Amino acid sequence: MTMLEIIRKKREGRALSGEEIAWFVRALCEGRIPDYQVSALLMAIFLRGMDGEETAALTLEMAKSGDMAELNAVPGLKVDKHSTGGVGDLTTLVALPLAAACGAKVAKMSGRALGHTGGTLDKLWSIPGFRTDLSQGEFIAQLGEIGCALIGQSAAFAPADRILYALRDVSATVESLPLIVSSILSKKIAAGADAIVLDVKTGSGALMKEFEDSVALAEEMVKIGKRAGRRMLAFVTDMDEPLGASIGNALEIREAVAILRGEEEGRAAELCLRIAAAMLALALEISEGEALLRVRAALRDGGGLAKLREWVAAQGGNPAALDDFSLLPGAAVCHEVKSLKSGFITKIDAQALGLAAGALGAARATKEAAIDYGVGMVLLRQRGDEVRAGEALAVIHAQSERAALRCEGEILAAIAIGGSRPEPRPLIFARFA
Repeated sequence: MTMLEIIRKKREGRALSGEEIAWFVRALCEGRIPDYQVSALLMAIFLRGMDGEETAALTLEMAKSGDMAELNAVPGLKVDKHSTGGVGDLTTLVALPLAAACGAKVAKMSGRALGHTGGTLDKLWSIPGFRTDLSQGEFIAQLGEIGCALIGQSAAFAPADRILYALRDVSATVESLPLIVSSILSKKIAAGADAIVLDVKTGSGALMKEFEDSVALAEEMVKIGKRAGRRMLAFVTDMDEPLGASIGNALEIREAVAILRGEEEGRAAELCLRIAAAMLALALEISEGEALLRVRAALRDGGGLAKLREWVAAQGGNPAALDDFSLLPGAAVCHEVKSLKSGFITKIDAQALGLAAGALGAARATKEAAIDYGVGMVLLRQRGDEVRAGEALAVIHAQSERAALRCEGEILAAIAIGGSRPEPRPLIFARFA
C-alpha cells in the first residue's frame, strides 16, 4: 500500500477501505507523507467526496490517532459544543460559561481560525496569559473544580486532525463535508464528551454556503456521532450576515462580555442563549424549555459573567481584562466608515467582511502566519436598519491609516443599501437530534 495508490484511487472516485484509511492516518502522524501528497488527497476528497462508511472510518481513526480523554472521574454527563465556523461568531465565549454556571460539565476542544472564519482559540489567546495547552490531568481537574475546561488541539489529542486542519486552510479544501465531519467529531470524540451540541452555519459567511449542504452536514454529523455512542443535537443557523457586531479577536471578547453583562440583546445574544440551553438540557437531561429558563436566570444574576472570570483565571488568563478592555490587545487607528447613500441595509456579506478583517491581520493566510489580536471591525448597523448618507456604518480597528482606508472600501462593497426594508431572516433554520 502506498500513498500514491490511495491518492489515485480517490481521484478516480472509488471508496477507500478502512485499512487504507487507517494506514493513511498512521503514516500521516508518523511524518511519512509529505505535505504535497496529503494536500493532493485532500483535494481528491474535496472533489470526489466520501461515503458514510469512509467518513466514519476517517473520523474514528483520527480520534484514535492520539490520546483519548477519560472523563469518568468527573460525575455526570459531559457536554461539548462546536460551531462549523462563521464571522463574528462568539457563541462559545458566552454559551460555555452560561451552561457551566447552571451546572453543566462542559469539556471542550477547540481549533484556530480556518479560512475567513474566526477561531475560538485565537479569540481566547487575545486575553493576556490565557493558555489552552492543558495536560489531560489539568483538563480533568479543572472540569471537576469549576465545571468547564477548554483545550486546544495538541500533539496528544487528535494529532491527525491538527495536521489536516492546518493544510486544509491553505489548500482550498476547507468546504468539504467529509473533512468537516471528521475534523469536528474526531476532536469531540477524543475530548471525551458524552453529548455534543453542533451549530452548523449556512450562508455567505459559512463554510457551507447553501442551506441543503448545511442540512446534509448536520444530519451526517448527528448520525456519525450517534454511531460513536454520543448524544447529539445539531442546529442549522444563519451566517449570511455576521452573527455579532464585532469581527476580530479581542473585539469579540469585548462583545461577549457585553452580552454576559446583559448589555446586548441582538441575534448573537439570542443564539448564545439557545446553544447554552441545548448544552444544559443534554448535560442535565432536562427539557430545552426548562434549560432556557435557567440560562436566562444566569444571565440576569451575573452567574455567567462570574463563571467566565473564573474560567479565564483557571486557565492562566487575566480576568481583569474582562472589566478593563485596555488590557486587551488594541489597534493604533480607529476609523469610521460612513454610508455613501440613504436607504435600508438589504445585505451584509459576511464572507467579504471576514476576508476584510483577515486582510487587516485578524486571521492567517498561511498556517505559520501570526495574528494581530487587536485589529478588526465593529458594525454599527444591522441588516434591515435604515441609514442616511453620512451616517457611520462601522468602525475599523487597524494598525495604520493605509490599512483602514483599504478596508473601508471592502466594507462599503459588502454592505448593500436599497430602497425598501428586507424581510427578516430566521436565526435558526432547523434542528436535528
